[in-house]
Amino acid sequence: MHTTTTATKIPSAHRCQLDQARLRYDNERPLPQSAREEKLRLIAQQLCMAENPKQLGAYGERYAAAWLELQGWYVLERNWRTRFGELDIIMLDPKHTVVFVEVKTRRSTRQGLPQEAVTSNKQANLRHAALAWLHEVDHRISNNGLRFDVITNIVGRKEVSTRHIKEAF
Repeated sequence: MHTTTTATKIPSAHRCQLDQARLRYDNERPLPQSAREEKLRLIAQQLCMAENPKQLGAYGERYAAAWLELQGWYVLERNWRTRFGELDIIMLDPKHTVVFVEVKTRRSTRQGLPQEAVTSNKQANLRHAALAWLHEVDHRISNNGLRFDVITNIVGRKEVSTRHIKEAF
């Protein structure tokens, strides 16, 4: 298991005007590096201003996807639902590995670390959902393997701390 941790600082509140149109996911044509960095910064602003748990989770997933895209990953699918549950993000990493990414976002660690919420039952459901995704005809792509990663976001008032746990289970 490999982990990477980073933090993104958010500018002061007077610069928090968000441009919603620039936050769309657009896999048709890759964005330049500077645009991906700006996209990540804008999503981080939204994440820090999330008003309820549902928004926090949705922005946390957007942030994780943008964070991985900044590192050269490609989004294959987001929020894919099965009877076993939802796959948060399915990505192709730069080595052409299909990665099923579970995202956990929290405001604090008072209730424990975010990755502790990925229990053995949750892992089993994610494996079943991943198999269902892989069996779809439209999802047959050339790859160099599969793995399950977990990304955790701890959100402060002006900062997002992200941890990437590769090969989490």
